[in-house]
Amino acid sequence: MPHILIVEDEYDIAEQVMLFFKAAQFVVTHIADGAEVVDWVAQHKPDAILMDIMIPNQDGVECMKQIRQFSMVPILMMTAKVAEADRLRGLEFGADDYVCKPFSAAELVMRVRAILRRCAPLEAKEEKILVDEEQLLIKLKGQALPLTKVEFDIFALLYKAPSRVFSRQQILDFIQPDNFDISDRVIDSHIKNIRKKIKQIGVSSKLVGSVYGAGYRFDEQQIDTAV
Repeated sequence: MPHILIVEDEYDIAEQVMLFFKAAQFVVTHIADGAEVVDWVAQHKPDAILMDIMIPNQDGVECMKQIRQFSMVPILMMTAKVAEADRLRGLEFGADDYVCKPFSAAELVMRVRAILRRCAPLEAKEEKILVDEEQLLIKLKGQALPLTKVEFDIFALLYKAPSRVFSRQQILDFIQPDNFDISDRVIDSHIKNIRKKIKQIGVSSKLVGSVYGAGYRFDEQQIDTAV
């Protein structure tokens, strides 16, 4: 039974959402105070998080930023805000999906199930995609992908969180955390090289997809798309 954390300070909303997830055979935990979220996640490691942005003591975006320092747990943001800038901000800092209030609790359950399927254990994908971090080896449909160490690190980062959009800065921080003088635009060059090499072995370069204004993500559905 997957364990979901619901972070919501409006108790009527939280109660409704909890009932739906319990009915769908989820283990459910509810937290209403943003100051408690990060430590709880680090200790209990839920399978997914529903996070309201406007919560007391520490807002949902700040909670998410801190969680992303140690966990790739799927996070779906809930908010009354509807502006595109707010949605992009949530995605930039690590949200896997975004839903605006009022929403259907039944739809939330379906969205979370979809996210959990996309983030299924990597072994299920190895038939077509193999990422061996010990040997720095990537195979796509049985063919080795000749990447540099930096390119490998970027590909592996995106691959391990296929439903998440990573900003250029987040990718740069991952591959070179101590180098403050490098522009995040260098990531575009690395992505271009990765896509070129993917295409050269007969796989769609859209496997590494772009999200306008937000960054890059891994789209495993493109593995069977024609070049």
